[in-house]
Amino acid sequence: MTADDAGDTAGPGGSDTGLLAPGRVGSPAEAATGDFAFLTALLDAEAALTRAQASLGLAPAEAADAVTAAADPARFDLHTLASRARAGGNPVIPLVADLGTAVGAGHAAFVHRGATSQDIMDTATMLVAVRTLDPILADLARTQSALARLARVHRDTVMPGRTLTQHAVPTTFGLKAAGWRSLVLDARDRLQHLRDNLPAQLGGAAGTLAALVAYGASDPEALVEAYARELGLAAPVLPWHTLRAPVADLAGALAFTAGALGKTAADVLTLSRTEIRELSEGSGGGSSAMPHKANPVRATLIAAAARRAPQLAATLYGSMAAEDERPAGAWHAEWEPLRDLLRLVGGAARDAAELTGGLRVHADTMRAHLDLTHGLIVSERLSAELAPVLGRARAKELLTGAARRATAEDRPLGELLAEEPELTDLDLTALTDPTRYTGSAGALTDRALERR
Repeated sequence: MTADDAGDTAGPGGSDTGLLAPGRVGSPAEAATGDFAFLTALLDAEAALTRAQASLGLAPAEAADAVTAAADPARFDLHTLASRARAGGNPVIPLVADLGTAVGAGHAAFVHRGATSQDIMDTATMLVAVRTLDPILADLARTQSALARLARVHRDTVMPGRTLTQHAVPTTFGLKAAGWRSLVLDARDRLQHLRDNLPAQLGGAAGTLAALVAYGASDPEALVEAYARELGLAAPVLPWHTLRAPVADLAGALAFTAGALGKTAADVLTLSRTEIRELSEGSGGGSSAMPHKANPVRATLIAAAARRAPQLAATLYGSMAAEDERPAGAWHAEWEPLRDLLRLVGGAARDAAELTGGLRVHADTMRAHLDLTHGLIVSERLSAELAPVLGRARAKELLTGAARRATAEDRPLGELLAEEPELTDLDLTALTDPTRYTGSAGALTDRALERR
C-alpha cells in the first residue's frame, strides 16, 4: 500500500492533507516533498550507490540491476516504515532492511554497502530539494515575465510614492513593478545556483570513507564522484555530515525567496485596500459572511509564507552547530523545517505567478490620488525651484504658509501660489503638476528591464 505522489493520505488520524495549509495545497512543491517523494528519493539514493559501485567494478552488474528494480516505491509501505523509524531515529534503517528483502539473498549484500544512514538521508534530501526547485524556478520565471510586462506597460503611469505610510513624492507603477521583478530575479539566481550545485553525501560512519576502502575501493573519491553522477548531484569536496553549508545555503535562499515574493504581496495588500484601490487581484477570494468582498487571497497566502519562512530558516541555521563527526539531534532537526520551507516557497511561487499574471492596475485611481494632498506631493520640487528665486528662508516661509492654507481651505497649492506677486514669472502649472516630477523613474525602469 502506498500514498499518492504527495504522500498525504486522508482519513481519521491519517497523514497531513494540507487542511491548514492552503498556500501549498495542490502545488508542485507539495507533490515533490511528500512522504512518497521522500521515499522515492531514498530508494533512488540506495540504487545509485549500488550502480556507482558496479560502474567501478566493486559490485556485479546483476546486483545493480536487482537493486534498481527492487527500489520501486510502490513496493514499500510508508506507514510501516514511519512506525519502524522510531527504533533507530530515522527511516533509512527499516528501509534498508526492506530493500534487502526485496532484492533477495543473492544480491542483498550490495544494498547500502559502505554507506551510513545519514549518507542516504542527506542525499535524498538534496534530491527532493532539486526536484522541488525546478517547479519553483518555473513559477519564478512566470512571475518575472508578468512583472516585466507590467513595468513596460506602466513605465509612465504616475502614482503617489509613499514613505512611512504617507504620500511623499510621485513615482511610477512601472518602477514599482520593476523593483518587484528585481527581487524575483535575485531569488531566481540564488535558487538556480543552488539547484545546480547541491551535493550528494557519501562518507560512511564518520566521514572517512573507510568502509568503501574495506569493500575494495582503491579510489573512494572516484566512487563518490560516480555516485553523484548517477544522481545528477554535485560531488562534494568533503563529506558534510557536520558541515551543513548545503542545508544552510538552501535555507537562506528559500527564506530570501519568500521575503522577495512577500514584498510584492505586501504592496498589493496595501494598494488593494478599499480606500486606496490602486490595484486589485484578477480574481479575488470570497468571504463566508460578506458577499460583497473580493479578498486579495493570493497576496495574503504569499504574505503568510513570508512571515513563516525566517523562523524555519533559523532552525536550519541553528543545526549548523553540529558536534563530533555525526551529530545527535542537529541533523534530525532539519528534516521537517526544510520540507516546510520548500513547501511554503513552492506555494508562494505558484501564487505569485497567478497574482502577477492577473493583477489589475487602476491607473485613473493612481492619478486621482496624486491630488489628495492639494499639490503638497510636489513640495520638494517647489522648495528646490523657489529657493534660487526668493532665497531659502523666504521660500520655506511661503511654502509653509501656502501648505497650511491648502489643507485648511481645501484649495490647490498651485492656485494659492499663483496669488503671490513674487511668483508671477514662474510656470506654476508645470511646477505643481505631479506627473512632471517623477525624476528618473522611466530611465530606472528601462535599466531594470535590461536584466534577464
